[in-house]
Amino acid sequence: MDLHKHAPAQDAAPHGTGPRVSELRASDADRDRIADMLREALAEGRLTADEHAERVEGVLSARTVGELDVFVRDLPAAHAGGHSAAAPAPDRPTAGTVPAEPDENLVAVFSSAVRKGRWRASRRIHAYAVFGSVEIDLSEAVFQHRQVVIKAYAVFGSVEVRVPENVSLRGAGGGILGSFEVDTLDSAEADAPVVYVDGWAVLGSIEARPRRGKLVADILDRVHRGVAKGLRKHG
Repeated sequence: MDLHKHAPAQDAAPHGTGPRVSELRASDADRDRIADMLREALAEGRLTADEHAERVEGVLSARTVGELDVFVRDLPAAHAGGHSAAAPAPDRPTAGTVPAEPDENLVAVFSSAVRKGRWRASRRIHAYAVFGSVEIDLSEAVFQHRQVVIKAYAVFGSVEVRVPENVSLRGAGGGILGSFEVDTLDSAEADAPVVYVDGWAVLGSIEARPRRGKLVADILDRVHRGVAKGLRKHG
């Protein structure tokens, strides 16, 4: 059933008063809150994969707070107190967890290099763009490590990094007659991967930000494996 299409109409606000909360325009933070509830419901087995996908699609297209609430109205999380927030990700990688040498190099000299789709993210990736462009898209990647470092160098070129919405993102670097822009992102999941983008742009650009609507499914896979392990232990 398409919950979005069958959402009940909101009652009009009394004459002379402002709009009700349910009639207010939904923000990205509102959509993220509902998406978190849906991910929890999927992990707990309250929703099937098809139901989850259908509701997430509706969440992304919802315009008001009331339209968003429809998708979690039958879930306990919508009627319970808020969960404690996960601790912020560390600003720098934990010592000894990421090797000093790269596991993978992406080089573009007067050319382009692209890494995207379903691939296993290495612990350390070095990207070099010299009069060229490098694109690193982690939105569908498999994260086997909690911390991933991307070291980027752009000289008269560009390095673009995209990550899923539910990971943490940190950056350290700068630009010399160039730009270095990394959107700081904190995941709500305590065990979510952390991506560190470091580097320098010389007459070039380095950019890292989340890709809207893309989530790391492997976080849920870890939840399922943990539940299965617990059942076997107590079976």
